[in-house]
Amino acid sequence: MSGTRIEEDSFGTIEVPLRALWGAQTQRSLHFFAIGEQGMPPPLVHAMAQVKRAAALVNAELGLLNPAKASAIADAALQVAAGEHDAQFPLSMWQTGSGTQSHMNMNEVLANLASLALGGGLGSERWVHPHDDVNLGQSSNDVFPTAMHMVVALRMPALLAALQRLRLALQARAHAWADLIKVGRTHLQDATPVTLGQEFDAYDAQLALVETVLLQAQPALHALAIGGTAVGNGLNTHPAFGERVVQVLATQLGLPFTVAANRLAATAGHEALVALHSAFRLLAVALTKLGSDLRLMGSGPRAGLGEINLPANEPGSSIMPGKVNPTQVEALLMVCQQVMGHDVAVGIAGAQGQFELNTGKPLIAFNLLDSQRLLTDAITGLAAHCVEGLTANAERLQWQLDRSLMGVTALSPHIGHERAARIAQHAQAHGLTLREAALKAGGLSAAEFDTWVDARRMLAPG
Repeated sequence: MSGTRIEEDSFGTIEVPLRALWGAQTQRSLHFFAIGEQGMPPPLVHAMAQVKRAAALVNAELGLLNPAKASAIADAALQVAAGEHDAQFPLSMWQTGSGTQSHMNMNEVLANLASLALGGGLGSERWVHPHDDVNLGQSSNDVFPTAMHMVVALRMPALLAALQRLRLALQARAHAWADLIKVGRTHLQDATPVTLGQEFDAYDAQLALVETVLLQAQPALHALAIGGTAVGNGLNTHPAFGERVVQVLATQLGLPFTVAANRLAATAGHEALVALHSAFRLLAVALTKLGSDLRLMGSGPRAGLGEINLPANEPGSSIMPGKVNPTQVEALLMVCQQVMGHDVAVGIAGAQGQFELNTGKPLIAFNLLDSQRLLTDAITGLAAHCVEGLTANAERLQWQLDRSLMGVTALSPHIGHERAARIAQHAQAHGLTLREAALKAGGLSAAEFDTWVDARRMLAPG
């Protein structure tokens, strides 16, 4: 059924789609913030609904809200949190820096849903008020940052699980390839030998450090601003409101949420979220190293390094038959580039706190959630569709090792640096192996060369 209804707010009347669950303030926002295609992320909307549910229950417990209304609001909030009404949240993320438009969108939708459940109507005929009932004892300035912390905290286990899967895959390859010696490389030039296992163990160690940083960033996420209302000092709310809402959220969602020690700071600044995203950037840095190395080691298959085989998941070219590309790695690298870009924006938005309010909240939330989801999915894909299916080209590794000149480093303690350098330079200039050049130069026997230049003895000190 098409048509409109007339809604009214403090600015006057406005037409709203007849069956829309939102109201006047949401409708005005649709007009004034028609910016871009990025909507408020549904997970953030769902988290706000969880806050509203807890608030309604606590207000009823405190005797501030009619129990029937509170129950109807709480039930409506559960429906929204479950994603049943996502289409009723149409606003752009590019709106006020406090997220007020989306917060009022939530208040209006819950008021209308609760009214319908109680037997009332929509808009002017609703029995539940978006401000006086749904938003009782709350402000955009404490609800929105509370939801920001909650949604990011709730999604951290998925990212950490994906990272664990990747680390286990790297550890398995490190163990399997512990004895496969290969040419080491520094500056993309031949260097002294390492094992393929040592390289993969190093990748895992890099990610282990990042995992520690991610874990260290989590406790600050659990401190919530709710109860601070407009400027953090709790005006127009019950003294016990914030603490009780946090208790409900902690019980319902299974996370150790607490009331922020300083709620003025929790609305004015978002250092906890900025710090977490910097950990996402650190993860992107480590993953870029891993992905770049995998792509180089798998280059070829005949004219590149060809040290490992990346799984052939799909055709790689629309013109070259049989070509296969490192697609999982390339997807990962683009994700990492996006995350690094997001981090710049998060840092700038995090600095937009003037006096008692940060006004970059929607951007911070959007980029955090986007980075978190992209990293989770890309890491999962890399583990499942690339690292877990890697194979090593042992013959190719040995062929390269036999032709490397950097085994000459093992000669230096015996014949001196300058003499060893001349042998390596002669071998390179005349297309000789290092052994051939060393024996031709004289001054050492074949037995001495074979004893001193033993790749297995060059994998550790001494």
